[in-house]
Amino acid sequence: MAYMSQERKAELAPSIKALCKKYGVKATVAVRHHSTLVVTIQSGAIDFIGNFNQRASERPCPEYFQQAKNNLDVNHYWFREHFTGNALAFLAEVIEAMNVGNHDRSDSQTDYFDIGWYINVYIGRWNKPYLFIDPTAQV
Repeated sequence: MAYMSQERKAELAPSIKALCKKYGVKATVAVRHHSTLVVTIQSGAIDFIGNFNQRASERPCPEYFQQAKNNLDVNHYWFREHFTGNALAFLAEVIEAMNVGNHDRSDSQTDYFDIGWYINVYIGRWNKPYLFIDPTAQV
């Protein structure tokens, strides 16, 4: 049964925060329902939404992909297909850091699911949009 404690979050948070600092991103780390580790990216120097929209427009049948506006829920199974460049590099590292010590011994063929904990990565939220801070913009 999936379980994420505040103690385990406290162990994982420093490495996640170090990655955020490395990439110039501001994020929070939280636990939801004692089963999910959640990273919410609030602002930063990476244009996640623009990168996602650009990548979606390049795919075959782009009309099937809804353009993101203010926030985005990252599919941690398919993020490599949805992002490029710094956005992809950051997400790959943060998802790896979120899964340190996790296990997945699930077998869907026998309807057996055994995972250490679930993860969610959000870029902005529905009530607080992601704020892209362009590092090349002059003040």
